[in-house]
Amino acid sequence: MLKLKRYREVIFTSILDFLIILASWFVFHSFYPNTMNILMQDFNLDFISGGLLVSLYWMVIFVVMGSYKKLYLVSRLDEFIKVLKASLLGSLILFFIINVNERISISDQRVIIIAYWATIFMLLALNRFVVRTVQRYYAQQGKGLHRTIIVGTGQTAKVAYDDLNRNKTLGMQVLGFIQVNGKAPDPDSGIEQEEVIGRLNDIESIIQDRQVQDILVALEPDRRQDLVEVISKVDSPDVSLKLLPDFYQLVSGLSKTNQIFGMPLVEISPEPMPLWEKTIKRAFDILVSAVVLVLTFPFLVMIGLAVRLSSPGPAIYRQERVGRNGRLFTIYKYRTMLNDAERHSGPTWATKDDPRVTGLGYWLRKLRIDEVPQLLNVLKGDMSLVGPRPERPHFVEQFSQQIPLYTRRLRVRPGITGWAQVKWKYDTSLDDVKEKTKFDLFYIENASLRMDAKILINTVITILKGKGQ
Repeated sequence: MLKLKRYREVIFTSILDFLIILASWFVFHSFYPNTMNILMQDFNLDFISGGLLVSLYWMVIFVVMGSYKKLYLVSRLDEFIKVLKASLLGSLILFFIINVNERISISDQRVIIIAYWATIFMLLALNRFVVRTVQRYYAQQGKGLHRTIIVGTGQTAKVAYDDLNRNKTLGMQVLGFIQVNGKAPDPDSGIEQEEVIGRLNDIESIIQDRQVQDILVALEPDRRQDLVEVISKVDSPDVSLKLLPDFYQLVSGLSKTNQIFGMPLVEISPEPMPLWEKTIKRAFDILVSAVVLVLTFPFLVMIGLAVRLSSPGPAIYRQERVGRNGRLFTIYKYRTMLNDAERHSGPTWATKDDPRVTGLGYWLRKLRIDEVPQLLNVLKGDMSLVGPRPERPHFVEQFSQQIPLYTRRLRVRPGITGWAQVKWKYDTSLDDVKEKTKFDLFYIENASLRMDAKILINTVITILKGKGQ
């Protein structure tokens, strides 16, 4: 139910877009019937199937371009720019598609594609403008607002509360305040005790019970040390987390703020990688994994046989790991340790010159060959080529309690290699994990195809130099 409320703007807008694109196909066909019939004959389509296929094509373009991301009370100018970018890209691709037809002159093709782009752009831009205007009107009437809680009980929180109540176009209906330090509200803040609906430790149940959609962190300037604890507690991908920056943060330029009708807000851990990059990343994962597994299959079988012959036990080691959003999956690796190495000790860290590592396992680790079977995990979608390394549930539970923001690593797919792997040494202690977590969080906040390429290149160099452990 909470997810449905969160995405209702996306669902409503996408349905309207689809209907408008479909209608524009019918309208455009009436102006250029001969040309459109020639194109449909070339692709073995009829009038109806052609319209549906083109409409679906446009929906894919708009999704990949991020046109359905964060539509709630978005700026109408931002909507205009989104539609402009997506329609230009989609029309450019269509131009190259119809360019293969030699029965239509180049000049006619240009006229057709420009006219079609103008039709699509104007109708969709008008649709978005009307929808956002109506949405803003209802927000001014106090309807359709996001259910919001404010973290903090000081004067800053009270000011934020008053601003949200005074200006409904901010889109937030405040349900109450959350205590951070367990103390009663500041008497000078004007917040009454009955307006406090819980403490920070109870925030997960409060979010669930009250169907919270937005969380606004409004701490006092002298309570900045509580910010890490707040972010650690509020780690739900289905809830938008925003920070009300103080004057120092604004003028220092340390925080990138978004203006929501004049109210400066910092969104905590937004998605840095746009959908088109995510799509390319996933396609690249599948392509590379499939090609490597197919081309090296005989070699991989020989390694498996060598593992079996070198020491008793299976060739492939299976272990439960924690993946994206806390989902458990089974990871595959070539066995590099003695069979049942943790039977008596339980889950433990590997150490340098670990006596449990076999002779063959030492070289498999050194050359990172033991990780190759994880390409099967990549194909299945449990992992990616690049991302934070997946950890066992035992350690995830332990680290989550000891390392601030550790669980934010679970917001992305784990990877075979990652920024922490190329920048830090192998884990041998809790301090090592803390340092690697810093690198993982940096990657999550700055993820891009360019950064993935840099990590993969560094990994290849590490393998060639034999610096694995």
